[in-house]
Amino acid sequence: MVRHFVRRAGLGSCALLAGLMLVTGAMAHEGHDHGASTPPQVTTLAPRAEAASADFELVAVLREGTLAIHLDRFADNAPVDGATIEMDTPEGALTARPMEPGTYVVAAPFAAKPGAHDLAFTVTAGGTVDVLATTLTVPAAPAPAAPRAAPAALALLGGLPLGLLAGAVIGFLAAIVLMSLRRRSAALVLAAGLGLAASLPPDAQAADAPKPPVRDAAQRLPDGSVIVPKPSQRILGVRTIVTASASHARAVELPGRVVPDANASGLVQTAVGGRLAPPPGGFKPLGTRVAAGDILAFVHPPIGASDLKDLEQQGFELDQQIAIVKRRYERLSAIQNAVTRREVEETEIELKGLQTRRATLERVQREPEALRAPVAGVIATSDAVAGQMADPNTVVFRIIDPDRLWVEALGFSPDVGRLGASGRLADGRSVTLAFLGAGMSDRGQALPLQFAVTAGFEGLRPGQFLTVLAEAGAPRTGIAIPRTAVVRGANGQAIVYEHVSAERFVARDVRTEPLDAGRVLVVAGLPPDRRVVTEGAELIDQIR
Repeated sequence: MVRHFVRRAGLGSCALLAGLMLVTGAMAHEGHDHGASTPPQVTTLAPRAEAASADFELVAVLREGTLAIHLDRFADNAPVDGATIEMDTPEGALTARPMEPGTYVVAAPFAAKPGAHDLAFTVTAGGTVDVLATTLTVPAAPAPAAPRAAPAALALLGGLPLGLLAGAVIGFLAAIVLMSLRRRSAALVLAAGLGLAASLPPDAQAADAPKPPVRDAAQRLPDGSVIVPKPSQRILGVRTIVTASASHARAVELPGRVVPDANASGLVQTAVGGRLAPPPGGFKPLGTRVAAGDILAFVHPPIGASDLKDLEQQGFELDQQIAIVKRRYERLSAIQNAVTRREVEETEIELKGLQTRRATLERVQREPEALRAPVAGVIATSDAVAGQMADPNTVVFRIIDPDRLWVEALGFSPDVGRLGASGRLADGRSVTLAFLGAGMSDRGQALPLQFAVTAGFEGLRPGQFLTVLAEAGAPRTGIAIPRTAVVRGANGQAIVYEHVSAERFVARDVRTEPLDAGRVLVVAGLPPDRRVVTEGAELIDQIR
């Protein structure tokens, strides 16, 4: 009985101590606020200063006593190479030396002293001279961390706050519940461990955690804007334009297909059936450029046994007639004084005619048909195989001039595209088109429209599909920007990134309409005279 009482008392004491630690650990210690916590800092940026004018944009980054100066053009964000930068500092004037395209470095001994330092940069690039003023703020060194306070549970043992009584009750009730378990020792260890864990200050480990190193890294801020340091902008190839509102012709999108120019393409066909044979040097491979009249292949017409006998019979007959006429001509030539000159000439003409017929008959048996290129260009298709039997009118080669191509589109008005048109390929490339004409026959309730490719035909091939953007309708007013400037947000909304400062970008929701193959028209969501990212917008959108 006594042993049972002692065991119960010991268990109650342990549970009481665990409840005390739970309650005192949950209480807010001195100087600590359990309200909304500040978001953790993802990274820190080195001390920097920026300045901008109508021509240049400058960012100066301090690192280990050296000032790295990044100089770009304000309008398109392109690095300025070959510039001369003189910096006026509180300790005198310094000249920066070039390090890489658009980046210059200069020693900054004045930055060893914390505080604000007024700087003035004189930039000379080409024939442009500009002065950019800014202030570089160098933060003071962080103060040493204060020693960690003792756990709150030990500090409260000297007094009995109101929460201590609640802890005792909770511990006593927990002990009764835990005593019903089989493994009483494990339950007691668990209760004591909970109390000890709860008694530790929440920021004990956070105080000892190492701080992130100072580095320039792109990051997205809580307000949705994106910070992209200048070195990262160079890597991503960020380029911008200054928006301007103007009037543009309305455009419609039409499905199109590349076709060869009818005046610069041709087919090589056999006139008679026969066996194909290569020319000297062999058949030319695909893509070979040929000139008009070049021999591409030969066709040997087949001759049957009966036809061959008939030809031989005709040959024998012609040989006999040639022999008779030849002897008569020789006799008449020997007695020219006894016969008229007319008889001699007629006999000579008859002899030459028979000899010509005999030579033609010989060529029919031996000389093949030559297949020649009808136009200059490249061999687009070839079905030539040595020894192949080709039927009459068989297409053996197709010649196309790659520099003269057409585009055939389907529209619903014969006047669409007369004022101008362009084509957009699946890979984003664009071609310039000129209207040629419109057909009269319907193709699926649409009219065929023909355009000539005037620029951008590198890599085009007949049969390739593209989207034709043809001007039609009344003009519209808006801001024209490249298609590469528009990205899709997580909700599918079209957005563009505005370059609001040297290293800060803000997403703008916009509404666009098609304008041409390379541009879209922003009709809402973007005011004029703003810098919009045209290259690298998709990469900026992926920064988190």
